[in-house]
Amino acid sequence: MSDAIDRTGLRDRFWEHVPLKKMTQREWEALCDGCGKCCLNKLEDEETGDVALTRVACRLLDGESCLCSQYPIRHQFVPECITLTAKTLESHLYWMPQTCAYRLLHEGQPLYDWHPLISGDPESVHRAGVSVRNLTVPEFEVDDDDWEDHIIEEPL
Repeated sequence: MSDAIDRTGLRDRFWEHVPLKKMTQREWEALCDGCGKCCLNKLEDEETGDVALTRVACRLLDGESCLCSQYPIRHQFVPECITLTAKTLESHLYWMPQTCAYRLLHEGQPLYDWHPLISGDPESVHRAGVSVRNLTVPEFEVDDDDWEDHIIEEPL
């Protein structure tokens, strides 16, 4: 299967020796494993700061590929969608998926064997059961007040 994320022509195993702040834009984008978990809506407890994951997905998430259907122009449709960078990463860690490459590398951890950069296969994240493929409901089908009914555990 072809990879919608361009992982061609990158430095060999760059994530092991290039700091996040020194990566090229293509290397940075290639770190995305395509799990789709960052595109799930979350609920944050205002008192404790705890973040709960829901299966309610951003309206732009393609539930089959687990990728944004409008990634290059997503802010036109979802202005609040974040742009994750090495500079903003730390402020987003509290809600980021446990298996996320950006989080793992920031914490000095290795990538999982199923990561497409290691496996060479964009389907490996789905076969490993860590993606949200076929687990989501689009946000336009669920009233905001009902998101609590859709809280899930992170697929690990």
